[in-house]
Amino acid sequence: MKVKRKQSNSKNCIVCGLENPFGVKARFYEMEDGSLYSLFQFNEMNQSYPERTHGGMITALIDELIGRAIWINEPDTWGVTMKIDVEFHKPVPYGVPLKGIGRLTNVTHLTFEGTGEIYDMQGHLLAKGSALYFKLPLSKITEGCHPEDVNVYEKDNIKEID
Repeated sequence: MKVKRKQSNSKNCIVCGLENPFGVKARFYEMEDGSLYSLFQFNEMNQSYPERTHGGMITALIDELIGRAIWINEPDTWGVTMKIDVEFHKPVPYGVPLKGIGRLTNVTHLTFEGTGEIYDMQGHLLAKGSALYFKLPLSKITEGCHPEDVNVYEKDNIKEID
C-alpha cells in the first residue's frame, strides 16, 4: 500500500522519541486507505520476560498508533487517552521488525476513538486494542513544551508498506 505522508517524531517520547535511548523510535506513515502504519522494533530495554516485550510497552505503542491516527484528518489535534483496552494474542518479541496499524472508528467534536494492532512481518496478529481520547491542542496538554521537541522530522525513502 502506498504511503501518503510520513509523520513527525519527537525527541524524548518512549514510543517515537528519536533521542530516547530506552525508546522504540517508531516511525509512523499515513496510508492511502486512511489508516496509519508504523514500522518499529522493540529493544531489550523493553523486555518483561526473556525474549518478550513488556505489556506496558505494547500498550504504549497501540496508544500511540490510535492517538496519531487523528493527525491524518486533523493534523493540529492531539489526544489525551481517556480509556484503553488491549488484548495480547501472542508473545511480542523484541529485536525484530514489527508493524502496527491504527484506525479511527468514531470522531466527534470533543473526542475520538480507534483501534490499533501489532503484527509480525509474516502478518500474525500479536496484540490489538481500542481506545478513547479527549481532543486537546498541544498547548493545553503541556505547558512549556517547545514545538521542536515534539515535531522532529526525519526523512526516509519509504513509499510503500505491505
